[in-house]
Amino acid sequence: FAERAAAGELKLDAIIIETTGMADPAPVAQTFLIYDEIKAFARLDGIVTMVDAKHVERHLDAVKPEGVVNEAVAQAAFADRLLLNKTDLVTDERELEETEATLRRINPHAKLKRTSRFGDVPLSSILDVDAFSLDRLPEALLSD
Repeated sequence: FAERAAAGELKLDAIIIETTGMADPAPVAQTFLIYDEIKAFARLDGIVTMVDAKHVERHLDAVKPEGVVNEAVAQAAFADRLLLNKTDLVTDERELEETEATLRRINPHAKLKRTSRFGDVPLSSILDVDAFSLDRLPEALLSD
């Protein structure tokens, strides 16, 4: 890709990487930060994390063996945008507020938006946001 982009043969508006389920975002982010071939034609614009409002608390509270990353916490911590999805399935407003408070404790920097239909948000709120910054990530998430 890098050679084709440098030669003007390849013009990408964006690269969107979707990691279904409980993926650790650190290796994906590292790809954009450490490989010169990739940095030559791409930058990490932002990390958007879709959060299932109905079930997230049990994942955030899951006890993992020592040395194992809680992926749900890592995803929330790495996010530049948090989409709290399926809010229509949570009937208790207090429960939603508690979930939001938990997410804000994990990541006070991410913009958080409630959604109820398939993460229906304006694309301008998640694309070309120039939001990713290593400086705001907790050191514990960056060390291996």
